[in-house]
Amino acid sequence: QFYFGLPLAMLILSVTVVPFFTRARVYTAYEYLERRFDAKTRSLASFLFMIGRAASLGVTLAAPSVVMSATLGWTLPVTVLAICVPMIAYTTIGGVQAVAWTDVKQMFVVVFGMSAAVAVLLYGILQHTTLTAALHLAGATGRLHAVDFEMNLSERYTFWSGMIGGLFLMLSYFGCDQSQVQRYLTAKSIDEARRGLMISAYVKIPLQLLILGTGVLVFVYYLFVTPPMLFNRVYDSQVAASAYAGDYASLQRQFDAEIAVRREAAGHGDRDAFLASDARTRALRDKATALVKRASGDAAFNDVNYVFPTFITTEMPVGLVGLMIAAIFVAAMSASGGELNSLATATIIDFYRRYFVTAAPDGHYVLVSKIATIAWGLFACFVAMQAAGQGSLIEVVNRYGSFVYGSLLGVFILAILTTRATALGAFVGLIAGMAAVLTVAIELPWIEFLWHNLIGAVVVVAVGMAVSYADRRPRTGDPERVALQSSRSWM
Repeated sequence: QFYFGLPLAMLILSVTVVPFFTRARVYTAYEYLERRFDAKTRSLASFLFMIGRAASLGVTLAAPSVVMSATLGWTLPVTVLAICVPMIAYTTIGGVQAVAWTDVKQMFVVVFGMSAAVAVLLYGILQHTTLTAALHLAGATGRLHAVDFEMNLSERYTFWSGMIGGLFLMLSYFGCDQSQVQRYLTAKSIDEARRGLMISAYVKIPLQLLILGTGVLVFVYYLFVTPPMLFNRVYDSQVAASAYAGDYASLQRQFDAEIAVRREAAGHGDRDAFLASDARTRALRDKATALVKRASGDAAFNDVNYVFPTFITTEMPVGLVGLMIAAIFVAAMSASGGELNSLATATIIDFYRRYFVTAAPDGHYVLVSKIATIAWGLFACFVAMQAAGQGSLIEVVNRYGSFVYGSLLGVFILAILTTRATALGAFVGLIAGMAAVLTVAIELPWIEFLWHNLIGAVVVVAVGMAVSYADRRPRTGDPERVALQSSRSWM
């Protein structure tokens, strides 16, 4: 449901933003905001992008780090560095062309790796039950509830949050985020840039279905194969040596007994007995998690991101383990390389060259760009070390982005789709949008994060236009020349 708005977003961007930015002759999306409004609006938008993108980059890097931690038994800081160092190196050396060149090959590796996991899962499940019975078990626990048409702002994923909130998120991510804009700024033609966007629309949804389907199969697989009580085993030795060792061992015995009961109920198709046993199993896991938190002092401990890595390392054939690790590794490298390059580009173009060294040889800017790449990479490493304990990483990265994406989209709507918006209106609107999202997140936490994108965009446009109409000062920029509605030649 999260990606329901993606195809429409790609269509809108292909018709509007792609040809607009391609002909604007800018290095970053935010450079255009100065041409349309003023320097402070450009700087604020670029700053918001960099903070949001750097945080999201750190979360992206946490995913392969967790896999390597589960596979090799290394601590998370060590695996984060093992991922970050080569990523920083190849982005620093290769730049944006290296990022674009690796994307297609890496996508094939990811799809092949996930398909291999599905094959192993299906083979294991079919040793115990039929596929139909397995899907009934998954459905009984709500894991096949694919589409929810209820209009409920407190429900995280519904048809409406995907079509509306997701649409605004995708419009902003692919239309205002420098990590994506740079892809069609460097494309050879408008048609090539459009093809890239449309491929994203028609590849991402099937890929997400593959990933989500794999998650469902992992759940069913562990109904018939005894799972660990906790998939994150990083504190096992510490708990065993603590005063809580006896309590943990008691929970383990209860868990093993309950797993046997659940397996029998699942095998016989006894839905009520299965659901009751599954609830007791989850309660025992919650108690074990709380005990580990007390024994380790790690209040952020959880194992939600360790389930699939544990399956890879304990259940898949040795050769396929390496393939899966490579698939997860290159997926992170693909996304992270582009994001890191965009951060360095925005830093140099929107700040360093704009405010500090305005005229220097190209070699100077290339050198400073490499330094910025390293600096942002190290910052992302720090975020990655903190992100693993914040829940599902896929959700965390989009939650981070939703804080800024709606407001960024709003200011670009003012810039591209109107001629009346002024520099003051855009700047005040952008601040108001961020303030509104922050207020909603703190004061109305029941409103789920996808709606933050809609809220941010609407507030920026509403406040921006109101301030613009009230602004009597001479207008800056050249709105008649650069606004979308004044140019019909490419629509």
